[in-house]
Amino acid sequence: MKISCQNQDFEKDMQDLVNLFYEDCPFSIEHSFTKEKSHIESKISIFDSEKPIINTVCFDLPADVDALQEKSLLKRNFKNQLYKILSEITGKSLPWGSLTGVRPTKFARDLIEKGEIKPHLLTETLVKDYHLSIEKAKLVAQTLSNQKCIIKNDKLVDLFINIPICPTRCNYCSFISNELWTVKDKIETYLECVFKELDAMKKLIAEKSYIVRTIYIGGGTPTVLSAEQLDRLLSKISYPVTEFTVECGRADTITREKLEVLKNHGVTRICVNPQTFCESTLKKIGRKTTNKQVLDAYMLAMEFDFVVNMDIIAGLGDERLGIFKRTIKTLLELYPQNITVHTLSVKNAAQIRGQEVKYAGDVPKMVEFAQHTLLENGYKPYYIYRQKHQVGGLENVGYCRDENVCIFNVDSMEDTSSVIAIGAGAISKRVFNLENRIEREPNCKFIPDYIDRIDEMIEKKIKFFS
Repeated sequence: MKISCQNQDFEKDMQDLVNLFYEDCPFSIEHSFTKEKSHIESKISIFDSEKPIINTVCFDLPADVDALQEKSLLKRNFKNQLYKILSEITGKSLPWGSLTGVRPTKFARDLIEKGEIKPHLLTETLVKDYHLSIEKAKLVAQTLSNQKCIIKNDKLVDLFINIPICPTRCNYCSFISNELWTVKDKIETYLECVFKELDAMKKLIAEKSYIVRTIYIGGGTPTVLSAEQLDRLLSKISYPVTEFTVECGRADTITREKLEVLKNHGVTRICVNPQTFCESTLKKIGRKTTNKQVLDAYMLAMEFDFVVNMDIIAGLGDERLGIFKRTIKTLLELYPQNITVHTLSVKNAAQIRGQEVKYAGDVPKMVEFAQHTLLENGYKPYYIYRQKHQVGGLENVGYCRDENVCIFNVDSMEDTSSVIAIGAGAISKRVFNLENRIEREPNCKFIPDYIDRIDEMIEKKIKFFS
């Protein structure tokens, strides 16, 4: 059943909170409130087959809040009220408390910058006022302390290029990405459109005096492109950036020739993502790579002195805690500069949507083991984000060693820098730091539509950044 709110602006966030407690909520929930000057009375009614539960709370808004701040404060208070009720009914405490958003560190930073939380009281306040577990509150505080790369300057931009193509599709994947065999005949046309959009954006960057801080080529798996195609793409980009990342992702797409091309064009960081070092799990999820291919690709990357990120996922296949521990231990033997620990998210577009995660109870233990073990071995958390339908309502955390943060990841998750995004499915973002405002402009999601409408995409992008 769904929640119904007097003000529909609050409905989605409150429904998201309900979904974290219940896969299928057994009762209906109604929310209403009255406002008299700055005094708010909020009522939540829960109806099932027995006597309804009615909960009313009152609170006062600060006298000097504007409309945007008022909406934010109302939403926070309403979600906290609902959280307390559902926690009491179910006997459950959620690791992230009443927070439902994608960016918990951005939420915390905003509270600090607005003067609502003293930095030294952050952990205590997140636990007390927003019901986070002490572990997650500490994780937020640690992560914020490691984000020293943030620069708020509206002339700084990150450049993102999307290659939404993979060798095969993993069964947990919800990205709009195409299997190589389905679009092989369109790749050249797609690249020509990407080049056309890139040329237009380079002109716009020069005209508007933007400074490109980082470049990130993602997907998909950009290294499905041939060495010659990668060379043509990278030859189009010549900015003296702080960081240049290419998602190599799938080890079966990585060759010495391609890495030579990346190195020759100034790429500094790549991703080689095993997801797990259990080969039986890899077969179950449709990822046709072997541990040997991953290890060979990693050793090749070391020869070229790339900063390397390696992704793993907690909750894949039928993995138990012991298997996940072996994956973590293998990563530590390799000792890459970045490790990203994802929690499985089963979204509607995934092939495994609707299937039960067999050992879901092990997943929180996996995430906890990863965090403690990585911290003990010199890694630091530097960015966090959450997704819908993550097992246990958990999170994804990027860890780094030796201060090798990925600036693009921090900029993206903290919404501190504009992004000029190119290619099918790419979403440009314009950040107005002084106005505390963000706007987004998406490209067409699918390759055929992007090819057909490339001139329209370029025109909209130029207008968006003008």
